[in-house]
Amino acid sequence: MYEFDWSSIIPSLPFLLDGLIITAKITLIAIIIGIVWGTVLAVMRLSSIKVLSWFATLYVNLFRSVPLVMVLLWFYLIVPSLVQNVLGVSPKTDIRLISAMVAFSLFEAAYYAEIIRAGIQSISRGQASASLALGMTHMQSMRLVILPQAFRAMIPLLLTQGIVLFQDTSLVYVLSLADFFRTAANIGERDGTQIEMILFVGLIYFVISFSASMLVNYLKKRTI
Repeated sequence: MYEFDWSSIIPSLPFLLDGLIITAKITLIAIIIGIVWGTVLAVMRLSSIKVLSWFATLYVNLFRSVPLVMVLLWFYLIVPSLVQNVLGVSPKTDIRLISAMVAFSLFEAAYYAEIIRAGIQSISRGQASASLALGMTHMQSMRLVILPQAFRAMIPLLLTQGIVLFQDTSLVYVLSLADFFRTAANIGERDGTQIEMILFVGLIYFVISFSASMLVNYLKKRTI
């Protein structure tokens, strides 16, 4: 019978915390950039200018049809040479974190775009008509009237997507980036406690995700 050995968890907490910080950085950057770029894509997709609408539609469908792991590997191969050649970053610089942030941000933007597009379309057309009647331009109406109302209604969905993103960050394991999951796996392999480390990491993911889900449920009740 297997005997669990939890003795290596306490001494490993500083290293696990460093990994969790990397995971948090990827999550926060991807949420911020994803929402901003996703908003632009949503507005472009609803635009009457065909070129903008086609570009946004192609972008969203492309990223929603490709596995995230494949996107991570694409940007892991593309971003290093791009950053080194364009920005002159030293080849010795470890830019796996930058690659992961770029990949997650652009990937999640496609999903945020669909959430935001649905939120915009849920606002009554009368709101836009009233804004135009007051002398606002289409962009002013979108920025000052439509989007603020849409975002208030979309906050629970945006946070839910953020929880999914947080869970998906464990996929940077394929880049050998020392995030929370990879750090725990390395420690487990070193100490022969892979099962204990994976169970511990799973518990932390559960606690964080469950707590965020409770916040989402609270916000849903506030917005009803």
